[in-house]
Amino acid sequence: MILAALSEMPTPALVVDRAALEHNIADMARRIRDMGVDLRPHWKTSKMVEVARLQDQAGCVGFTCATPAEVECLLDHGFTNLTWAHQPVGPSKVAFAVAANRRGRVRVALDSVQAAAPLSKAAAGAGVAVPYQIEVDTGLGRAGVAPHQVFELAERLAGLAGLEFEGIITHAGHLSGYGSDRSGLEAEGRTVGRTMAGIARELREAGFQVQVVSVGSTPGSTSAPTVSGITEARPGTYVFNDATQVTLGSTDLAGCALTVAARVVSTPRPGEAIIDAGSKSMSSDGPTSRVGFGRVLTENGRYADLDFFKANEEHGFLRGPAVSALQVGDMMRIVPNHACTTTNMWSQAVVVGEDGDVEEWKIRARR
Repeated sequence: MILAALSEMPTPALVVDRAALEHNIADMARRIRDMGVDLRPHWKTSKMVEVARLQDQAGCVGFTCATPAEVECLLDHGFTNLTWAHQPVGPSKVAFAVAANRRGRVRVALDSVQAAAPLSKAAAGAGVAVPYQIEVDTGLGRAGVAPHQVFELAERLAGLAGLEFEGIITHAGHLSGYGSDRSGLEAEGRTVGRTMAGIARELREAGFQVQVVSVGSTPGSTSAPTVSGITEARPGTYVFNDATQVTLGSTDLAGCALTVAARVVSTPRPGEAIIDAGSKSMSSDGPTSRVGFGRVLTENGRYADLDFFKANEEHGFLRGPAVSALQVGDMMRIVPNHACTTTNMWSQAVVVGEDGDVEEWKIRARR
């Protein structure tokens, strides 16, 4: 159905299966609601206002953003309950955090006094209270303080004017490192949840008002939020899913709403075909270093016996047993390894409904 709807369209094209998208949104909203936890999806995955509206209609409490551009875009479209899950460091980001909180409630992540002090000064001077959450490193090894450092930082930040402590936040991105070991992933996700709940309990016992205990990541959405004491989940990739989430066991191929449509443009050598989607169309991010640039689908929605093993900017290289059947002009769909980074490469997506109707949705805030 989707290939038929796209048959006259130029390739490469970023394609969204609307039925799969709407199923993913409804399913996550139901599961998180059944856990008694708030859903605050990460908008960086889609960067589409239409997707945000569908998530809002499904009952999310607000959105998570990665960049000032994402925050600004959502504010412009009436979404005013946002988490900017990043440290606002540097004069322009400090000024933006203060200005954004004149338009809505835009909480930020903090993991040091050095990041907090300039924000405090600017917010107090403007008469604005900027809400913040202390970022905790629960295993990813990126930003955030170690669990045993949270209390000390909370005490030091408590005396800063212009800032309003709201709770704690973490991103369990390291769960993707478990590959196909779903039981190990789930166990680690519950460990993340217990760590965060334990920190919140200690802070409350010391007199801090901890309103939000927030965990993130799509693969961790079935484990970390199940722990008593977690108040909020922030999955993002789930709206589209991707080949990595299939490998991790977070979904199956039917749940992959995002693909790249491409055509065979050359069969110059035996055992190899060239398509018109290359490194500017796909993401090489994946759970291993050997996944190539995406997984090619057959017409019935299974993985084709093809290896997208190499990419130039506008050309993709395929090999494998199924190559011999390919002809110049053949169209195919490719499931990207990572939906978020793939979407960010495009200006618009072609959205195909169940009846074959086609819309174009703009991809925004690509900076």
